[in-house]
Amino acid sequence: MISKPFSSARFVLTDPQQTQAQMLYWTNQYSICSFLETAVAHDLDSSSVSDRASDLPLHFTSTNMVAAAGISPFHAPTSDLSVLDQWVGAQENWIFGHLGFPHPQVAPDPEAFGPAFFYVPETVLELQGNVLHVHSYQDPHLIWAAIQETVVPPLQDLPQANFQPLMSREEYLLRLEKILDHIHRGDCYEINFCQYFQALAKVDTLQVYRHLVNASPNPFSAYYKKENAYLCCASPERFLQKKGDTLFSQPIKGTAPRDLNNATQDQVLQKALGESAKEKRENVMVVDLVRNDMSRVCQPGSVEVSELFGLYRFPQVHQMISTIQGKVLAGVLPSQIFGACFPMGSMTGAPKAKVLDLIATYENAPRGLYSGAVGYFTPSGDFDFNVVIRSLFYNAETQTLRYGVGSGITAASSPPSEYEECLLKAAAIRALWAH
Repeated sequence: MISKPFSSARFVLTDPQQTQAQMLYWTNQYSICSFLETAVAHDLDSSSVSDRASDLPLHFTSTNMVAAAGISPFHAPTSDLSVLDQWVGAQENWIFGHLGFPHPQVAPDPEAFGPAFFYVPETVLELQGNVLHVHSYQDPHLIWAAIQETVVPPLQDLPQANFQPLMSREEYLLRLEKILDHIHRGDCYEINFCQYFQALAKVDTLQVYRHLVNASPNPFSAYYKKENAYLCCASPERFLQKKGDTLFSQPIKGTAPRDLNNATQDQVLQKALGESAKEKRENVMVVDLVRNDMSRVCQPGSVEVSELFGLYRFPQVHQMISTIQGKVLAGVLPSQIFGACFPMGSMTGAPKAKVLDLIATYENAPRGLYSGAVGYFTPSGDFDFNVVIRSLFYNAETQTLRYGVGSGITAASSPPSEYEECLLKAAAIRALWAH
């Protein structure tokens, strides 16, 4: 493998927020780029954090930005995870990319992201507080000068997009009843069932992304471009993170609406979520699934639940999130970790193999990158990947916009309530076109 080291430089910023916007527009000039938020966990326990007035998600009180642009002249992009294994930790490689939802579909991924894609970028930008690190095969000082010269246009109203459901409410309820029959027969315990909305429109994806994250700031947001395929993501959920020899997963299961006009009622809604037997059952099923997945690649006895039923505040919803961690076995490769843990339990269900069959049977459109994962590897071999939810997908060639929403179905689920939960989760996306 031919390679050479990055050149790196450090710049102290006077206006990090403006630089962040300039980074976004600078990276978008390339046909392939990633612009990712990566959450910094807070050390306070949830009881002390939950008393704060802040609407920031609990335990995620700050975020860093990592952006990557272009393809390294020394590494051809790959969808082969065995090649990814060779890249990770080799020399100074940063690696960015995605994993799409893996089950077979009758139709191809509508945005053409593909089932997997990884690339070593030409340039990586790390924004940490007011410090920007530029790593590149080019001169970092020239790149910093170009970023400073990048013009960020003002936010503009989005052109109208008439989203239509790909499944009617009646069909959704009918299919959910059939899924409940499977659950009652014991075929599965929980299944994440999704539906999709689509519109034809010519849009500026940078404007879409900026509107989305302004309306719904979340700790794992992402703007990801692969030629004509675009992802505008405001995800609240971390799929998998590796720091040193420790693996973390933070599945979300359990949702309640916010009341931003009444703080007392908002607390009542949060408390009700925390006391919901149905939501707790749903959450613990996924926790058990994630523990089982991680145990396949972690040291025996090291996998533990460091937080169960944590209540987190987000702009539109309260969420119930649990954190599982474990010590990775020596010599385990990235492809083995993803093979054990992907697709994530929060977007599949249990038992996973049976649920994947049911998803292929009852969902009426391919997921593609929706409920997949986007993220990156550092040169040390650490990585961080989100869960691709609360997202808009755009195919620039067909000028098609699409989004998906889903919910976890258990024996206690009510089909009409699950339908309403899906609409609640899509509120931030629908609101972008509400003017």
